[in-house]
Amino acid sequence: MKKSKGVAIIAIILACLIGLGYYTSTIMSATSTSQKKTDNKTEAEGIKLGLDLSGGVSITYRIKDKNPSKKDINDTVAKLEERAESYSTEYAVYPVGDDRITVEIPGVYDANAVLEDLGSPGSLYFIVQKDSDGNENYSYDSSTGEYKLNYDIQNLVDNGSVIMDGNDVKSANAAYNQTSSTSTKEPVVQLTLKKKAADVFGEATTKAASSGESIGIYYDDHFISVPKVESAIKDGSCVINGMSDYDEAEQLATFIRVGAINLKLEEMESSVAGAQLGGKALSSSVKAAIIGLILVMLFMILNYSLSGVVASIGLAIYTTVTVALIYLFEITLTLPGIAGVILGIGMAVDANVIIISRIREEIAAGKSVLTSIKTGYKKAMSAIIDGNVTTFIAALVLMWLGSGTVKGFAYTLIISLIVSMFTALVISRLLNLAFYAVGCRNEKLYGRAKEHKTIDFMKHRWVCFILSLVVIVAGFVGMIGYGAAGKGSLNFSLEFKGGTSISADFGKDYTVEQVEDKIVPEVAKVINDNAIQASTVSGSNVVTIKTKTLSLSEREEVNQMLVDKFGVDESTIESQSIGSTISNEMRSNAVKALIVACIFMLFYIWFRFKDIRFAGSAIIALVHDVLVMLTGYALIRISVGNTFIACILTIVGYSINDTIVIFDRIRENMQGMKKQTPETLAEVANRSLTQTLSRSLNTSITTIIMVLLLFILGVSSIREFALPLMIGLISGTYSSIFIAAALWYVMKLHLGKDKLLKPAVAKTKKK
Repeated sequence: MKKSKGVAIIAIILACLIGLGYYTSTIMSATSTSQKKTDNKTEAEGIKLGLDLSGGVSITYRIKDKNPSKKDINDTVAKLEERAESYSTEYAVYPVGDDRITVEIPGVYDANAVLEDLGSPGSLYFIVQKDSDGNENYSYDSSTGEYKLNYDIQNLVDNGSVIMDGNDVKSANAAYNQTSSTSTKEPVVQLTLKKKAADVFGEATTKAASSGESIGIYYDDHFISVPKVESAIKDGSCVINGMSDYDEAEQLATFIRVGAINLKLEEMESSVAGAQLGGKALSSSVKAAIIGLILVMLFMILNYSLSGVVASIGLAIYTTVTVALIYLFEITLTLPGIAGVILGIGMAVDANVIIISRIREEIAAGKSVLTSIKTGYKKAMSAIIDGNVTTFIAALVLMWLGSGTVKGFAYTLIISLIVSMFTALVISRLLNLAFYAVGCRNEKLYGRAKEHKTIDFMKHRWVCFILSLVVIVAGFVGMIGYGAAGKGSLNFSLEFKGGTSISADFGKDYTVEQVEDKIVPEVAKVINDNAIQASTVSGSNVVTIKTKTLSLSEREEVNQMLVDKFGVDESTIESQSIGSTISNEMRSNAVKALIVACIFMLFYIWFRFKDIRFAGSAIIALVHDVLVMLTGYALIRISVGNTFIACILTIVGYSINDTIVIFDRIRENMQGMKKQTPETLAEVANRSLTQTLSRSLNTSITTIIMVLLLFILGVSSIREFALPLMIGLISGTYSSIFIAAALWYVMKLHLGKDKLLKPAVAKTKKK
């Protein structure tokens, strides 16, 4: 590369960074302004934030049916969850008392915009134009410009005029359909019918086509399309047109897939819900992230000189591009999403550290700086790609099978992984070559790998195994003990097990921030718990406070405190039990996604390393880290809420990447081995761990810096997220160094056809 080209590359990358920095700052400024604004807010500005960071619209429906069964309520909650997902992946739907259901959706602040859609029955009917006696089932109303029914829907069902309903639809998807008259594309809903329904529809369309009649498509008390049938449709597919835009088509397709709601719902109240984690959660998280990034960059520069500068520029580009993409793709950012970004930062730093280490090793081997840079990137490629692809596979599975928070985490993680790989393998490589071209050619600027005495990790493997076992057993003992004492094996928050909702008219209009600063702390004192969510009801002086499940005496204490300290009229105070916001289906989806992700990762590692013992030990180390984190939750009594799932998923991604890097070095060091013995394998494992030790520690330090600052600067709810994450990061580092490679070594000795330690065969002497 010529000097002029190097100067141009550096100038272009720095100019892009400045532009991205400015663009990102405007996004974050708009996000902050939107988050602070609570009155007269119609839509989210900047990045869409979840219920935990910014709040959104909260709608409570009353069930009109008398004595609804628990099954019907749960079924309605599940269907409302699927409908809510058409607005955002981050939502909350939960039962309140015996006859109410509350829906909370982030980023939407006009309750009227979603009231009719969410609470509508969702019933779809296909109605023939005339009944068996020749009477018109529907007619055109010139005064409204729309079609209307001539009989009620039940009569049409009874006389056979309804040939199909939503239950006969196999699949429904939004698409664009090109019109033959104008050659323009219009949004439509494409339906595929079930086999029996397809036959019925084929007969009905054959008859309608021969008589020149139409078939009306009726949805939620109005016709959405009344197409004239031109020819018989016997392939079991049809199209619903008349959509104003693609979003409307997508939402209708979702509602048709979900099916009709069995229970009749009516709106009881709507409100703008405040951030579940408090109004200061976002600002404190952003402050921690900025300070953390600066400290990480300083750490990289002090440790790696010019290469650290290159890595820092790459990290800055990673951060700005990730924020921009989250905004442009309209991904709802939540605390789990922030965890995905933090994991991406860790992997971006890790990729750079791997590359820098490789470059230093090549310089130490006597190669020129330029050759060392090129060779360093080449040798680092396999570890970076394998680590990122393994985590990427997990993210894809989570996106595919997960729901709600899990899906939101997966979206953010996928973006973070793609951007981190791009900055490490493209941006930092260009910068390193460009700096070399402009004259930075002294090897002191890049460093030289030092020779370290090989540490005998394998010698102490059983000590490490026993230590891990003791920690994990302590966690289970703690859970059993707390469970026996009636305190619950884990400290589940109201998101997992429900709680108590208290509503009261405070006589004056409080903002969400005023509620958090004045009312919430007083409630916390009474119930001795900080896990409290508060919201205001728009257009009134009512404040709603959600807490853990309170006993009758605790409710009375809270009521008395509200009367004494805030002058609340006791007759306006209403307390009721609320269900968990994390439904059983959401939990089962998360567990299923995690298990399937582990299986896919196992197969990928097996495929790449050509040995299932690598894959098996990596997965066992991953499970180890999850169990250690669970021990932390159990013994420290950290609140288990929405962030619990995010913490588990983050550590799964971090742990597997850390292990892959070490296994990649073992694979490289085994190349050319003529004979494998227990001694030579132990030497390879020990040498590989020693060579990657500084990289493992430095990557962990930079990631822990980010999380530690969240713990120090964040509000109490953020600390409950940061603390277990730090436990998991420490465990992930420990397991990668002391457990994963040791497990692989033990498996190589005792498992497989080519195991090195075979059972002794008893020999008998000949007489």
